[in-house]
Amino acid sequence: MRRVRFSVAMSLDGYLAGPNGEADWIVMDPDIDFGALMNAFDTVIMGRKTYEATKQYSGAGAGMPGMQVHVLSRTLKQEDCPGIVVSNDAAKTVAELKAGQGKDIWLFGGGELFRSLLEVRLVDSVEVAVIPVLLGDGVPLLPAPSARTKLKLVKHHVYPRPARWRWSTHRPDFCRPVSPNRLNRLTLSSAPVAVLVRRFVG
Repeated sequence: MRRVRFSVAMSLDGYLAGPNGEADWIVMDPDIDFGALMNAFDTVIMGRKTYEATKQYSGAGAGMPGMQVHVLSRTLKQEDCPGIVVSNDAAKTVAELKAGQGKDIWLFGGGELFRSLLEVRLVDSVEVAVIPVLLGDGVPLLPAPSARTKLKLVKHHVYPRPARWRWSTHRPDFCRPVSPNRLNRLTLSSAPVAVLVRRFVG
Protein backbone atom coordinates (compact mmCIF):
# COMPACT_ATOMS: atom_id res chain seq x y z
CA MET A 1 0.00 0.00 0.00
CA ARG A 2 1.20 3.51 -0.79
CA ARG A 3 2.21 5.75 2.10
CA VAL A 4 0.97 9.26 2.84
CA ARG A 5 3.94 11.31 4.02
CA PHE A 6 3.50 14.70 5.64
CA SER A 7 6.81 16.25 4.56
CA VAL A 8 7.18 19.91 5.52
CA ALA A 9 9.53 22.62 6.74
CA MET A 10 8.80 23.92 10.24
CA SER A 11 10.16 26.73 12.39
CA LEU A 12 11.69 25.82 15.72
CA ASP A 13 8.53 27.05 17.48
CA GLY A 14 6.22 24.87 15.44
CA TYR A 15 4.95 26.93 12.49
CA LEU A 16 4.68 25.99 8.81
CA ALA A 17 4.36 29.60 7.67
CA GLY A 18 4.27 33.10 9.10
CA PRO A 19 1.06 34.94 10.08
CA ASN A 20 0.54 36.07 6.47
CA GLY A 21 1.75 32.85 4.88
CA GLU A 22 5.39 33.96 4.71
CA ALA A 23 7.90 31.28 3.73
CA ASP A 24 10.99 33.45 3.24
CA TRP A 25 12.52 31.97 6.41
CA ILE A 26 12.81 28.46 4.90
CA VAL A 27 16.41 27.52 4.11
CA MET A 28 17.02 25.61 0.88
CA ASP A 29 20.08 23.69 2.00
CA PRO A 30 22.24 22.50 -0.95
CA ASP A 31 23.20 19.40 1.04
CA ILE A 32 19.61 18.09 0.80
CA ASP A 33 19.02 16.00 -2.31
CA PHE A 34 15.67 17.47 -3.35
CA GLY A 35 15.73 15.48 -6.60
CA ALA A 36 15.80 12.18 -4.71
CA LEU A 37 13.14 13.43 -2.32
CA MET A 38 10.77 14.45 -5.11
CA ASN A 39 11.41 11.21 -7.00
CA ALA A 40 9.83 9.29 -4.12
CA PHE A 41 6.41 10.79 -4.93
CA ASP A 42 4.08 10.80 -7.91
CA THR A 43 1.01 12.26 -6.19
CA VAL A 44 0.49 15.43 -4.16
CA ILE A 45 -2.46 16.20 -1.91
CA MET A 46 -3.20 19.62 -0.42
CA GLY A 47 -6.03 21.68 1.01
CA ARG A 48 -7.67 24.76 -0.48
CA LYS A 49 -5.57 27.30 1.44
CA THR A 50 -2.29 25.68 0.38
CA TYR A 51 -3.54 25.44 -3.20
CA GLU A 52 -4.45 29.13 -3.33
CA ALA A 53 -1.17 30.15 -1.67
CA THR A 54 0.78 28.03 -4.17
CA LYS A 55 -1.04 29.63 -7.08
CA GLN A 56 -0.36 33.10 -5.74
CA TYR A 57 3.31 32.35 -5.11
CA SER A 58 3.95 30.78 -8.51
CA GLY A 59 1.75 33.16 -10.49
CA ALA A 60 0.25 30.13 -12.25
CA GLY A 61 -1.48 26.92 -11.26
CA ALA A 62 -0.46 24.54 -8.52
CA GLY A 63 0.57 21.79 -10.91
CA MET A 64 3.89 20.05 -10.39
CA PRO A 65 5.77 18.34 -13.24
CA GLY A 66 5.45 14.57 -13.06
CA MET A 67 2.94 14.75 -10.21
CA GLN A 68 -0.80 14.20 -10.03
CA VAL A 69 -2.17 16.98 -7.81
CA HIS A 70 -5.32 16.45 -5.73
CA VAL A 71 -6.87 19.43 -3.92
CA LEU A 72 -9.21 18.43 -1.11
CA SER A 73 -11.85 21.13 -0.70
CA ARG A 74 -15.59 21.46 -0.12
CA THR A 75 -15.78 24.87 -1.82
CA LEU A 76 -13.59 24.70 -4.93
CA LYS A 77 -15.12 23.51 -8.20
CA GLN A 78 -13.34 21.25 -10.67
CA GLU A 79 -14.10 23.52 -13.64
CA ASP A 80 -12.31 26.41 -11.91
CA CYS A 81 -9.13 24.42 -11.27
CA PRO A 82 -7.58 23.18 -14.53
CA GLY A 83 -4.68 20.76 -14.35
CA ILE A 84 -5.58 19.32 -10.94
CA VAL A 85 -8.16 16.99 -9.41
CA VAL A 86 -10.62 18.50 -6.92
CA SER A 87 -12.34 16.31 -4.32
CA ASN A 88 -14.78 17.24 -1.54
CA ASP A 89 -14.31 13.99 0.42
CA ALA A 90 -10.76 13.99 1.80
CA ALA A 91 -10.89 10.70 3.70
CA LYS A 92 -12.41 8.72 0.81
CA THR A 93 -10.06 10.22 -1.77
CA VAL A 94 -6.91 9.60 0.27
CA ALA A 95 -7.97 6.05 1.18
CA GLU A 96 -8.50 5.27 -2.51
CA LEU A 97 -5.14 6.79 -3.44
CA LYS A 98 -3.37 4.76 -0.77
CA ALA A 99 -4.96 1.55 -2.04
CA GLY A 100 -3.92 2.24 -5.64
CA GLN A 101 -0.69 1.68 -7.49
CA GLY A 102 2.19 4.13 -7.57
CA LYS A 103 4.82 5.88 -5.50
CA ASP A 104 4.30 7.52 -2.12
CA ILE A 105 1.83 10.37 -1.66
CA TRP A 106 3.07 13.79 -0.54
CA LEU A 107 0.81 15.61 1.91
CA PHE A 108 1.98 19.08 0.95
CA GLY A 109 1.47 21.72 3.60
CA GLY A 110 -1.79 22.47 5.35
CA GLY A 111 -1.93 21.87 9.10
CA GLU A 112 -5.72 21.55 9.06
CA LEU A 113 -5.69 18.87 6.37
CA PHE A 114 -2.89 17.09 8.23
CA ARG A 115 -5.01 17.11 11.40
CA SER A 116 -8.12 15.76 9.66
CA LEU A 117 -6.22 12.92 7.95
CA LEU A 118 -4.30 12.13 11.14
CA GLU A 119 -7.58 11.74 13.02
CA VAL A 120 -8.72 8.99 10.63
CA ARG A 121 -5.29 7.33 10.58
CA LEU A 122 -4.49 8.07 6.96
CA VAL A 123 -1.04 9.62 7.58
CA ASP A 124 1.83 7.14 7.59
CA SER A 125 4.79 9.35 8.43
CA VAL A 126 5.60 12.85 9.60
CA GLU A 127 8.79 14.29 8.10
CA VAL A 128 9.78 17.68 9.46
CA ALA A 129 12.72 19.81 8.37
CA VAL A 130 13.32 22.01 11.42
CA ILE A 131 14.54 25.47 10.46
CA PRO A 132 16.45 27.35 13.20
CA VAL A 133 14.18 30.39 13.36
CA LEU A 134 11.50 31.50 15.85
CA LEU A 135 8.49 33.03 14.10
CA GLY A 136 6.41 33.80 17.18
CA ASP A 137 3.13 33.36 15.28
CA GLY A 138 1.81 31.82 12.11
CA VAL A 139 0.31 28.62 10.68
CA PRO A 140 0.86 25.81 13.20
CA LEU A 141 2.01 22.32 12.29
CA LEU A 142 -0.97 20.83 14.12
CA PRO A 143 -3.82 23.28 14.81
CA ALA A 144 -5.92 22.97 17.95
CA PRO A 145 -8.00 21.18 18.94
CA SER A 146 -6.27 17.90 18.18
CA ALA A 147 -5.91 14.57 19.91
CA ARG A 148 -2.60 13.27 21.21
CA THR A 149 -0.81 11.00 18.71
CA LYS A 150 2.15 8.85 19.72
CA LEU A 151 4.99 8.69 17.21
CA LYS A 152 8.11 6.59 16.84
CA LEU A 153 11.40 8.06 15.67
CA VAL A 154 12.70 5.99 12.77
CA LYS A 155 15.29 8.27 11.17
CA HIS A 156 17.03 11.60 11.58
CA HIS A 157 19.78 13.52 9.82
CA VAL A 158 21.68 16.67 10.70
CA TYR A 159 22.49 19.17 7.95
CA PRO A 160 24.66 22.32 8.17
CA ARG A 161 21.53 24.51 8.17
CA PRO A 162 18.04 22.92 8.56
CA ALA A 163 17.12 19.73 10.38
CA ARG A 164 14.86 16.99 9.03
CA TRP A 165 12.88 14.60 11.23
CA ARG A 166 10.68 11.67 10.27
CA TRP A 167 8.11 9.91 12.44
CA SER A 168 5.65 7.07 11.87
CA THR A 169 2.06 7.49 13.01
CA HIS A 170 1.05 3.82 12.99
CA ARG A 171 1.18 1.11 15.67
CA PRO A 172 1.41 3.42 18.70
CA ASP A 173 1.79 0.35 20.94
CA PHE A 174 5.27 -0.05 19.46
CA CYS A 175 6.28 3.43 20.63
CA ARG A 176 8.56 3.73 23.61
CA PRO A 177 9.86 6.80 25.44
CA VAL A 178 13.16 8.15 24.22
CA SER A 179 15.77 7.96 26.97
CA PRO A 180 17.20 11.34 28.07
CA ASN A 181 20.72 10.44 26.90
CA ARG A 182 19.40 10.00 23.33
CA LEU A 183 17.72 13.39 23.12
CA ASN A 184 19.33 15.92 20.80
CA ARG A 185 20.09 19.38 22.12
CA LEU A 186 20.03 22.44 19.90
CA THR A 187 22.13 25.47 20.74
CA LEU A 188 20.69 28.69 19.35
CA SER A 189 22.76 31.72 18.46
CA SER A 190 22.91 34.42 15.82
CA ALA A 191 25.27 32.21 13.82
CA PRO A 192 24.04 29.48 11.44
CA VAL A 193 22.65 26.53 13.38
CA ALA A 194 22.97 22.90 12.35
CA VAL A 195 19.83 21.37 10.91
CA LEU A 196 18.51 18.15 12.36
CA VAL A 197 16.33 15.92 10.17
CA ARG A 198 14.34 13.16 11.82
CA ARG A 199 11.83 10.64 10.59
CA PHE A 200 9.08 9.43 12.88
CA VAL A 201 6.41 6.78 12.55
CA GLY A 202 3.72 5.51 14.89
